[in-house]
Amino acid sequence: MQIVGMDIHRSFARVAILEDGTIIRQLRVDLVHDRLVAFAKTLSLEDEVVIEVTGNSAAVERILRPHVKRVAVANPRLVRAIAYARVKTDKVDAGTLAKLHAAGFLPEVWVADEDTSSRRRQMAERAGVLAQIIRIKGRTKAILHADLIPPYKGYLFGKRGQHWLDSLPLPSEERAMLWRLIVELERVTKQLSEIDKVVAQQALDDPRLSS
Repeated sequence: MQIVGMDIHRSFARVAILEDGTIIRQLRVDLVHDRLVAFAKTLSLEDEVVIEVTGNSAAVERILRPHVKRVAVANPRLVRAIAYARVKTDKVDAGTLAKLHAAGFLPEVWVADEDTSSRRRQMAERAGVLAQIIRIKGRTKAILHADLIPPYKGYLFGKRGQHWLDSLPLPSEERAMLWRLIVELERVTKQLSEIDKVVAQQALDDPRLSS
């Protein structure tokens, strides 16, 4: 069995391969999907990979997982504290990660399974779409405020609100801007509805909710 330490950066990873307590190989792997897959295929189902939590570590873990025995993901702050206590250095590289894991000193974190990761991505997308809706509505109201038009007393973004917008004495360029915002709002609101349908169906299909 080999222990593969990976010091992950934004676009590449430094790799150290530990076998029987000795670093037998070091290399650099570009963090591009195809190249990372090619590297993963050089490993075996007996090997273990060690990485730290970073902005792109989830993607690295997901790609490597099918090709090795396991991928251990570590808490970077605790790794540095433990490394300093053991070897008196706060520099944590790929070799240090591999050695800490081999010695049983690696402070691991929980790694979400693929289903949980997928749901997280969906909720992040939903939050982004919702932020777009809020931004569009805010810009629409700002146009009306700049033209000294008092707030609509009903729901501005429904059919009655749109009829009310049609009747307002606005400059032609601002009216055009307003309706571009309304069209964009309809498009983004439809996206939100589609996401909500998928999320709701997943909840209905989740066996944990019926137990």
